[in-house]
Amino acid sequence: MNASLRAFLADLFRTAVAAAHPASCLPPLLPRPPAGRIIILAAGKAAGSMAEVAEGWYSNHLNLPAERLCGIAVARHGYGRPLKVVRMIEAGHPIPDAAGLEAADQTLRLADSAGPNDLVLVLMSGGASANWIAPASGVSFADKQAVTRALLRSGANIGEINTVRKHLSRIKGGRLARHAHPAKLVTIAISDVPGDDPSAIGSGPTVPDPTTLAQARAIVAKYKLELPASVTRALSDATNESPKPGDAVFADNRFALAARPADALHAAETAVRAAGYECISLGGNVEGEAREVAEVHATLARELRTKGQRAVILSGGELTVTIRGKGRGGPNQEYALALSIALAGLAGVAALAADTDGTDGGAGASTDPAGALLDGNTVTRAKALGLDPAAFLSDNNSTGFFEALGDLVVPGPTYTNVNDFRAIVVDRA
Repeated sequence: MNASLRAFLADLFRTAVAAAHPASCLPPLLPRPPAGRIIILAAGKAAGSMAEVAEGWYSNHLNLPAERLCGIAVARHGYGRPLKVVRMIEAGHPIPDAAGLEAADQTLRLADSAGPNDLVLVLMSGGASANWIAPASGVSFADKQAVTRALLRSGANIGEINTVRKHLSRIKGGRLARHAHPAKLVTIAISDVPGDDPSAIGSGPTVPDPTTLAQARAIVAKYKLELPASVTRALSDATNESPKPGDAVFADNRFALAARPADALHAAETAVRAAGYECISLGGNVEGEAREVAEVHATLARELRTKGQRAVILSGGELTVTIRGKGRGGPNQEYALALSIALAGLAGVAALAADTDGTDGGAGASTDPAGALLDGNTVTRAKALGLDPAAFLSDNNSTGFFEALGDLVVPGPTYTNVNDFRAIVVDRA
């Protein structure tokens, strides 16, 4: 039974990812060409695929002359697509690199070149914060990298991380809109954040920023971060405050969502019910420490088993991991490891936790795992191999644990990103 449940879960993951791919969700939202040029500026893990769809739409469907179309797309290493007109750059994620620095500089130059008859089409997706790296004045690239590393290790959630990033940038937090003005600006985004807040997706480069320098400083204090002196100065410099609602640069701009975590979950819900299971959706905005969320979900799964219900528990959102050990892994794998411990010995139960972008934590390679599969026998199998699940969890070494069992989910780049996907199937033993 466990093999069939695992296969079912893998199909659910593929269904969720397909629902959020740009090929299916982007074309209906693309604006008509202006009198002048279309300047495509894309960033994030779906940047290559979004630019590919948009480029094809304008060139092939609308027959727009090549001289009226230009742009630049920057995605995580391994997530590039073969573009014809728009330039494709692959850059570092989650730690920015020199390629992201170059891409941001070129993006700002293209935006500055836009005139009133042009359309600046910004295509955003998760990962853009790391891919578009333009440090504030006085902050070096190395210092910006150090800040990102410190935030990722601190246990700060994505909203807190982005609040700090916005106030150390020349492109985030609405600043790209300043560069594009007075051209018409349209932003189309694939959301990877709980609540689908436009100012949080890719750190909101084209929309007003509700966060403040004071909030960024409070986050630094909350997590007791040791930051370079240049960063401390920048966060105290009033000129680094981001543009707020009501600023003239946002007048007549348009923002649209092409896909959300909820869309991926909805597609999975439909598949769950078609398979004859009850669907219990916890929504696409689940947040919290990965191992703690796993305990809560395990309790729910055990209650369903006690009642004899055949059901699938679905959830999305972005979990966090406070790193205390020296192992490898991301929030989905840590969730899966904690869940395997909490569900140990329970028959007829299996689960999958994976990031819809195709990678979960890791060193930034496109071949990093997206997550892991588990069932009620996972702990038994591990102990038969001499593995102590609790020790792996303590060391934050979820990748090592599931790698030894052959249970990593490694789909490679999916060319979209609507955050984490988790499913627990409870069947009759």
